[in-house]
Amino acid sequence: MTDATPKPPTQQPKPWKLDFVLLAAIWGASFMFMRMAAVELGAFATAGVRVTVAAAFLLPLLLARGLGPVLLQNWKRVLIVGIFNSAIPFACFSFALLSISTGLSSILNATVPLFGAIIAWLWLKDRLNASRVLGLVVGFVGVALLAWDKASFKPDASGNATGWAILACLVATLCYGLSASFAKRYMAALPPLVAATGSQLGAAAGLIPLAWWFWPDHAVSLQAWLAVVALGVLCTGVAYVLYFRLIERAGPSRALSVTFAIPVFAVLYGVLLLGEGVTPWMVLCGLIIVAGTSLSTGMVSLRR
Repeated sequence: MTDATPKPPTQQPKPWKLDFVLLAAIWGASFMFMRMAAVELGAFATAGVRVTVAAAFLLPLLLARGLGPVLLQNWKRVLIVGIFNSAIPFACFSFALLSISTGLSSILNATVPLFGAIIAWLWLKDRLNASRVLGLVVGFVGVALLAWDKASFKPDASGNATGWAILACLVATLCYGLSASFAKRYMAALPPLVAATGSQLGAAAGLIPLAWWFWPDHAVSLQAWLAVVALGVLCTGVAYVLYFRLIERAGPSRALSVTFAIPVFAVLYGVLLLGEGVTPWMVLCGLIIVAGTSLSTGMVSLRR
């Protein structure tokens, strides 16, 4: 006799590769849009308008799903994440892009998992094996080589110094690492849309006073306004939706690896649309940073 019990249908994996490429392309474009906006608006105004637009985009989505009470119950935690995951990093990168190229800033952005691994080890006691420690060393050697070639604390003709810009990028990535560990420890049970919307609201609360104080006294062009709106809607609001869907469909490890693809798009946009140059040394240092990051996060291991 044969077993006539019907077997449950096999669940087909949901497609995720298109989301991965789109997210890398969108976040790669964020460096170009930040540069276009910051040249006219300044760092604080660019970051302030960005998070305000993103919050206005995400809040109706959150309310439509009935998650408003959850947001109110957890407002303190999402406020903290908003300051460290959006307000400080967005302002730092906007400041940095006044002095350095979009390609260089995006390569430095790839150090986020390095800082994330160190902070998770110190704070969450996340175990680091020999392979991951080696990855941290390799990654920071890549950063040091890149900074040694590009950093100068002597102001140029515009009053900007690349050294401070590079430090601002590293402060931003450090903040990303801090917020990741904080979210993992205190916000793991929150719906992703609550964390995303609440963080943008918290960032807006922190940045709006600074944006108002440092608002430019000259007229802002339509191009700059369109750039900052694209930052808020596309590079923050839509990107968050794609990112959390990527986590759901492909898992957190694959979602995290999007960081490695972002510089490819950022460099491409910078060369084609902004006329920026890219040197073999930048590419080499970028590859060293990516290799170290891959090892430090455990995505690649030397153990057989």
